[in-house]
Amino acid sequence: MAVGKVWVFADITEGKPAPVALELLAKARSLGGTTEAVAFFKDAEAAAGELGAHGATTLFAATDPAYGEVLLGGPAADALAALVGEHHPDLILFGMTYDGRDVAGRLAAKLGVPVLANGVDLSADGGITVQTSIFGATLNVTTKFDATPPAIAIMRPKSFAAEPSGGGAAKVVPITTPVDEKHRRARVTDRVADVAAGPKLEEAPVVISGGRGLGDPKNFELLDQLASAIGGAAVGASRAVVDAGWVPYAMQVGQTGKTVKPGVYLAFGISGAMQHTVGMKGAKAIVAVNKDENAPIFKLADLGVVADALKVLPQLIEEVKARKS
Repeated sequence: MAVGKVWVFADITEGKPAPVALELLAKARSLGGTTEAVAFFKDAEAAAGELGAHGATTLFAATDPAYGEVLLGGPAADALAALVGEHHPDLILFGMTYDGRDVAGRLAAKLGVPVLANGVDLSADGGITVQTSIFGATLNVTTKFDATPPAIAIMRPKSFAAEPSGGGAAKVVPITTPVDEKHRRARVTDRVADVAAGPKLEEAPVVISGGRGLGDPKNFELLDQLASAIGGAAVGASRAVVDAGWVPYAMQVGQTGKTVKPGVYLAFGISGAMQHTVGMKGAKAIVAVNKDENAPIFKLADLGVVADALKVLPQLIEEVKARKS
């Protein structure tokens, strides 16, 4: 059963649609019906080309300069609630980002409809259903929306692949709902982004992650050296070492961190707790190095090496360098 109209909330990051928005557009197209996007950013109209190329026929754009300095949740939910009353979408998809969760929750409360979060898949077969993973990704649950539309779902990044549709720029429809004065009382005064060398963790074709088996935070330098030798690789970490303060949260892979789907995932000194594996099990090939031959990570690994990661890493770095030269 096709869905008549699907909206995708497009996070705008540094003037461009966030990758999760493009992923959601690809899934929305597969559901049939009309696919449209909604964006709140002072230069939102500039995203019409890329959003259109990924399947959005229309971009509802809110370009009030206030969106560059207010907290997005309140005013965006106000505007979306008004738009829903006018255009009646069947389904609204949000990425599981800070703004996405904030806006989705507020919008659901305004409309009096349920919202399903942490989704990993969705279907419109016989009704709109969302699949979520619970209990550390040991169990999948499928929930069906029975409430009056719109259905609102928040999906995890990397649940779908972003695929261009070959379409032209989306038609831009301005959102004219004013930003209420009450939302202007809190303003963003500064933004600080983590500056990382190399590709983003979620986009890298090769991800090299370390866990407590590395023994000391300074040994993450070996992972950096390997990433540099390979080229185009990003370094990640397990929750245990992030909680211990070894590396910043931005490097965490797992249920409460980032979800990655690289071509190759290299895990050094990571036991393979479910909290971690839910964020990387979608990798095309998994290589694990751990001293414990009974480590759960080996159940997922395509190649497992029972050895001390600190002995394997220097040899691997030298071998990669030798082959590339």
